[in-house]
Amino acid sequence: MDESVLFSLRLSLQVAIAATVLVVLVGTGMSFILARKSFRGKEILDILLTLPLVLPPTVTGYYLILFLGRNGLLGNVLFRWTGWSLMFTWYAAVLASFIVALPLMIKTTRAAIESVDQNLIKVSHTLGHGEFKTFFKVILPLSKKGIIAGAVLSFARAMGEFGATLMVAGNIPGKTNTMPIAIYTSASSGDWSKANTMVVFFTLVSAAFLYIANRLSKKGF
Repeated sequence: MDESVLFSLRLSLQVAIAATVLVVLVGTGMSFILARKSFRGKEILDILLTLPLVLPPTVTGYYLILFLGRNGLLGNVLFRWTGWSLMFTWYAAVLASFIVALPLMIKTTRAAIESVDQNLIKVSHTLGHGEFKTFFKVILPLSKKGIIAGAVLSFARAMGEFGATLMVAGNIPGKTNTMPIAIYTSASSGDWSKANTMVVFFTLVSAAFLYIANRLSKKGF
């Protein structure tokens, strides 16, 4: 493998790890809110958070451009204040991977939190533990396998993200070309030898991460 292939692999891992950290933090919090809280607009929030799961990734990427592009609703403000744009940077790839992977985390984690026995939560409150302490002492430990499963799925999804990433980060060699984009570029240009190498290596690396995560999950990490 040449340096360009190794760069794409490193970037894919870097993007997937960063996106997964964000997904776990945000997804666990949102899952708790959706599972344990009742409020007006809850179903709308659930739909908005889940929508990237069913939308084509290019549509998700298009929405990100509308909001965060240089002329977007938020991107325009950011550019005028700082002179910096998120688009066509590896940060944009992280954001795209985060958005498309978040629904997987929320679906699995919400189901795990909802499965926690309500009586255990009531006992914790009876013993004088507040909602914050009950979450970390009761709900989180009993939901950890679901959280790990969600993190594994999110990491795998982030590693393989293509459409939304291409829309917001582009295909800039040595800067934003993640492994899926590099594979697409090699295949479209007829460099099948390079594409085959990347496909096999990318598959092995992804399978190795899934195997390790599954082992940790079974042990109750």
